[in-house]
Amino acid sequence: MNLAYTLRLADDALIIGHRLSEWCGHGPILEQDIALTNTSLDHLGRARSLYQYAAEQFNAMGTEEKKNYFSSVAIQNMVSAGETLDEDDVAYLRDGWDFKNLLLLEQPNSDWAYTVARSFYYDTFNFFFFSELQNSSDTTLAAVAAKSLKEITYHLRWSSEWVVRLGDGTEESHKRMQQAINDLWMYTGEMFVMNDADKDAVQKGRGVNLDELKPKWMERVQSILDEARLTLPAATWMQSGGKDGKHTDNLGYILAEMQFMQRTYPGMKW
Repeated sequence: MNLAYTLRLADDALIIGHRLSEWCGHGPILEQDIALTNTSLDHLGRARSLYQYAAEQFNAMGTEEKKNYFSSVAIQNMVSAGETLDEDDVAYLRDGWDFKNLLLLEQPNSDWAYTVARSFYYDTFNFFFFSELQNSSDTTLAAVAAKSLKEITYHLRWSSEWVVRLGDGTEESHKRMQQAINDLWMYTGEMFVMNDADKDAVQKGRGVNLDELKPKWMERVQSILDEARLTLPAATWMQSGGKDGKHTDNLGYILAEMQFMQRTYPGMKW
């Protein structure tokens, strides 16, 4: 379960980082184009640190356990050949159902309001999550959390300010921001689902109790929406499954683009 928890955190960072990177060269103004690209790099930097740790955990497993851990034929062949994995292998050679990222993060950018809403929901969660993860008994996760929190604090300020700017702006910007907040709301519940990996991590003192984060997250979200003159979406059925490897078609398109080079030219190095 230790590996499953590490991979989940890494997958979240990689997928949101990739989504935000799609705005590079397409931002509404140059300053925000650069800001969002830098934010994407923050997420990708965290993903790399976590994938390095995940590769270490995987390589420490027994051979039989390794063979059955991932569905990816490419990784299974590496295991059979006695090879070890690195962070690039873990990111680029796994199949879609091996990814455990939140469904929220793989949703398309659509427009600027959707990108802001997705980041706002996730940044708020991340702020409270990594604040707690600093206390993990796992020194590697605690170190990643401490470093990441400095970046996440900025991410949350950025997305919160844009929610207010659009929500309390023109009639058109308000309408678009409210629509994005409404449409992505059904993906927020999964952030607080305690699956087996979460429960195991909490029991061992490695992870974060998500039940304790939800009230803090709700209070912060409500506060920003009030300032933006936006309405908190009504209770609705929540989507889930990403943490267990069940994804929308969106993830397939992300991986097809992101993994193309490594899949086409196996083992390539710059």
